[in-house]
Amino acid sequence: MKPVYKTLMIPIFLVIVASQISCSNQNPESSGDDLAVSDHFDSKGKAPSEYTKKILDEARNSLPFSDTRDFEENKKGFIAAMTERQIMSAQGHVAWDMDAYNFIDEKEQFSSIHPSLYRMAKLNQNYGLYEVTPGIYQVRGIDLSQITFIRGKKGWIAYDVLVSSETARAAWKLFQEHVGGGLPISTVIYSHNHGDHWGGVRGLISDEDVRSGKVQVIAPDGFMHHLVSELVFAGNVMNRRLFYQYGLLLPRNPYGFVSQGLGHGVSLGSVGLIAPTKLITKPIEEVMVDGVRMIFQLTPDTEAPAEMNTYMPDLKVLWMAENVQNGMHNIYTLRGAPVRDALRWSKYINESLYLFGDKAEVMFSSHHWPRWGNERIREVLRDTRDAYAHLNNQVLHHANQGVTINQIHNIYAPPQSLQKTAWHTRDYHGSAENNARGVIQRFLGYWDSNPTNLIPLSPEESAPLYVEMMGGSKKILDKGEQLIADGKYKHATEILNRLVQAEPDNQEGKDLLADAFEQIGYQQENPGLRNSFLAAAYELRNDIPASAIPSSSSPDVIRVMTTGQFLDFLAIRMDGRKTQGMKYGINLITPDNGEKFAVELSNETLTNIQGYLLPNPDLTITINRKDLEKAMMGVQTLADMIKDGTAKTKGDPSILAKIGSAMVNFDPRFPIMPGTRIRGSQDLPATDAYSAEGLRRNTPE
Repeated sequence: MKPVYKTLMIPIFLVIVASQISCSNQNPESSGDDLAVSDHFDSKGKAPSEYTKKILDEARNSLPFSDTRDFEENKKGFIAAMTERQIMSAQGHVAWDMDAYNFIDEKEQFSSIHPSLYRMAKLNQNYGLYEVTPGIYQVRGIDLSQITFIRGKKGWIAYDVLVSSETARAAWKLFQEHVGGGLPISTVIYSHNHGDHWGGVRGLISDEDVRSGKVQVIAPDGFMHHLVSELVFAGNVMNRRLFYQYGLLLPRNPYGFVSQGLGHGVSLGSVGLIAPTKLITKPIEEVMVDGVRMIFQLTPDTEAPAEMNTYMPDLKVLWMAENVQNGMHNIYTLRGAPVRDALRWSKYINESLYLFGDKAEVMFSSHHWPRWGNERIREVLRDTRDAYAHLNNQVLHHANQGVTINQIHNIYAPPQSLQKTAWHTRDYHGSAENNARGVIQRFLGYWDSNPTNLIPLSPEESAPLYVEMMGGSKKILDKGEQLIADGKYKHATEILNRLVQAEPDNQEGKDLLADAFEQIGYQQENPGLRNSFLAAAYELRNDIPASAIPSSSSPDVIRVMTTGQFLDFLAIRMDGRKTQGMKYGINLITPDNGEKFAVELSNETLTNIQGYLLPNPDLTITINRKDLEKAMMGVQTLADMIKDGTAKTKGDPSILAKIGSAMVNFDPRFPIMPGTRIRGSQDLPATDAYSAEGLRRNTPE
């Protein structure tokens, strides 16, 4: 069999910025917020139009900028700044570059950045060690998430440990210099299964620490299952969509990437994982964690499928994981993930409010900064509860009157009482438009009930008809230019997108569509929307840099994949069309962990079931699970392990080669916008993007 598993895509956590793009801060020389075309990082880029400036000015005049409580809370408890502006990786590249965001502090506003987004970018400039309350400390601004250290009886409890080992290690060093007193890590807690909360664990502890019992690792029930299943099965396409949501090709400057809302961005270091030694399984479970009394509240299927809040009653501190942070979160996430349950989310926040809200004096989470005072805590909990409930209820209110998934984003609006007063429910990660569509998708699916849209033509098939009926490309280009001149950018995209779909090589059309996308991007408060429009504009103008390949192997994650998940992913990688006429039964036995699987290929489909064996298989494979992992990671082929006796077979081993010939290695560089291509060689060496060789081909953020 060919290598069955070359790389594991870990969307959101492994990112790279192409070497073709400068990541330097290109700061305008003009005063005020004026920007000139000469300041743009892209030779085809445009300055903000008068229409864009007007929209952003209206936001400056209508939003509650007089409420500065967030800035006051953001500074509270400051102990020491992180002096290292660049944190280096073990391989020698920059894992975190705080200087990339210096432009944020150099002006009060930019006409290319929504003032609310710019406000959040300024808040995300915190970079150092803070006291939350006596015995609890955070290092902030060093990664997408924040890391927390809680004083235990024997040592420090580390809560949510960032994306990369390098940033986690740097945070621990800063903490020890000022507060830690040389005490070790006694416990690591993962609040949920997203990688910015566990990926840095190896910067703090080792496998031996856990095996010896020196350190315990706590996580919510279902953590390992959801960690793998959410990231692997659609991992390649999620990885590609990240280029847009997270603006991976955009330089950090006023025309490009500004901040990701939850934090400035994702560190470019080594991602590791150490499996939990204890799972929280009860809906409300009290545990003594290194002498600290903690009440865990499981909140499954909210921000993550496996997540938990924590209340520390003796300290009167409430930890809200990522269920409550300073801004609205994703119900539908642009990178792609199962749509979340807004009503369930609201109910768990309400449960936290009634269980702990009248007691807590401090509330904080794994992003942003804490809240102090019981009244402030209850204000934020109530507002956030209401925001998610309003989203669910009012979207369904409209849907039950016939509003469709293709209309709801232009009809639903968050409550005015929150929009005018509550910064903590604004669209700093999720957006009202996409979340509204997500609610309908969750309940009703993609179809709007119009049969025209039930089995529609693909865009590349329908677009030529539109172009023909509109009178050809010249008329469309002329009309597109007029619409852009009039500030009707969305109208322009309606017709220019048809043209580009019909004529992918029409560079004039692609450039004009990019111009419209760019202005729409400047106007967005939400970083994911801004990044997506600007990223599409970049690729339409410049194609896809060949070196922008964010794929990487993560041995830690592969080791925690269940064998069943691995077989399920093989079924996804298999091109069923290449297996026409094949019908095989295979037994897989892994003696070292006592597992057995019946695997069948029939009807162009690969299925498996654990705990059973076929009575008359075509092939039986016996291999220890620890050896199978080598094939899963692409370190060694199964065929080679059969040859050297590591794997033993009975039956016809040639079946493996036949099935292997149908396996596809996914490439995350596929085009999103019509007519965009990979620049340079299409067949780059298959090096790990984070190895020394991979890094020679890539410039970090």
